[in-house]
Amino acid sequence: MSFISSLRPGGRHGLSSRETRDPIGLAVAAVNRLAQSELIDRVGLRKQAEHAVYSTTRNGFRVATAAGRTFARAGRRTAGARPANAPSRGVFDLTPTDDEAMLLDVVRELATEVLRPAASAADEACAPPAEVLAAAQDVGLPSLGVPEELGGIMEERSATAGALVAEALAQGDMGLAVATLAPGAVATAIGLWGTEAQQQTYLPAFTGDGAGPGVPVAALTLAEPTVLFDPFDLATTALRDGDGFVLDGVKSAVVRGAEAELFVVAATLDGTPALFLVESGADGLEVEADPSMGIRAAGLSRLHLTGVRVGADALLGDTDGAAYTECVRLSRLAWCALAVGTGQAVLDYVKDYVNGREAFGEPISHRQSVAFMVADMAIEVQAMRLLTWKAASRATRGQDFAREVGLARQLCTEKGMRIGLDGVQLLGGHGFVKEHPVERWYRDLRAVGVMEGAVLV
Repeated sequence: MSFISSLRPGGRHGLSSRETRDPIGLAVAAVNRLAQSELIDRVGLRKQAEHAVYSTTRNGFRVATAAGRTFARAGRRTAGARPANAPSRGVFDLTPTDDEAMLLDVVRELATEVLRPAASAADEACAPPAEVLAAAQDVGLPSLGVPEELGGIMEERSATAGALVAEALAQGDMGLAVATLAPGAVATAIGLWGTEAQQQTYLPAFTGDGAGPGVPVAALTLAEPTVLFDPFDLATTALRDGDGFVLDGVKSAVVRGAEAELFVVAATLDGTPALFLVESGADGLEVEADPSMGIRAAGLSRLHLTGVRVGADALLGDTDGAAYTECVRLSRLAWCALAVGTGQAVLDYVKDYVNGREAFGEPISHRQSVAFMVADMAIEVQAMRLLTWKAASRATRGQDFAREVGLARQLCTEKGMRIGLDGVQLLGGHGFVKEHPVERWYRDLRAVGVMEGAVLV
């Protein structure tokens, strides 16, 4: 039995909350939906449909955000429930727990049977297929970081589980991994820093207990389209206005921004970075297509905020920057895990290729220059993994992990790009063409050092 057939029915497949969008937005949604239909295969229009999706996304659009569902307001503005930190085992042991191991088995199967086969078409279309998103929802990825008492699936805080899941998904495809993890990043942020009212308002939709057509599309938006972007020097501003705030600025690398119903927006408040919950129906929000060199399957876009007014209850976390700083670190940790997974995918693919490719009567892996390059890749992947897991382990136990995540990010940025480059080199001319996935993984790995936000563990 395949992975898809073993899942229960569900997931978002309709336009639902996007019905009020203008004609351009509906056109983009329509061609994306068409490209995901099995009908076009039966009538022989697959190539034409994919070309329409690619052209529409490449040429860009700028539309009002989706109207979004109505999130029911509830509770008071008091401290929300916080997931408990995992206890220390007293020894240096990065072995996954039994629960993490079982979760990892499911996610690996998802990556192998669902993400990997869909990756090439999703990269061309600059959008994740509906069946991939539905499968991720059915295995509970959106509620992975939500505490069990709030409807999640984990008894205690586990950045380690999040890192393991991100790594496993990225072995299928980094772009699709980002697309499937993005809603869970928002749910995790609300679980970590949200007030009781915010948790009661938004988390039921992510855990399957709320009204509406499935888990909402949501995006964590930290990055901005500026040269040498510094997440602690934001151009987006939040000004106090009466009993609320007014947001102005532009955010980039917004995952599935045209469909998103809820955003976590980073903005400077009184000189300090802070996080705000912004629903897609707010006046002054516009989305613009922003396809990139890599992780194209995540459907990246820009979010324009022009005089967006939100209430006092939209502030997520504190005003002293502590929550924001942790958010940046957890996001960087997630990108490290994605780099490890994609680096492992390159290594596995290249090993099989050099052992099977023959030149002068023997496999090219018998050449020392080739063998040493593959060995270096294996060493670098393992080093990246150990640093990432160590940082995740400290985060899981509630210990300071600033140094560890800084070291992991530096190594994953540098060695991740090198692994991608060496993978392309080892395939020779085949590394340059789309017949093999290594060129796509190389493009994806270059995102690790520049992406901020989008996902967290």
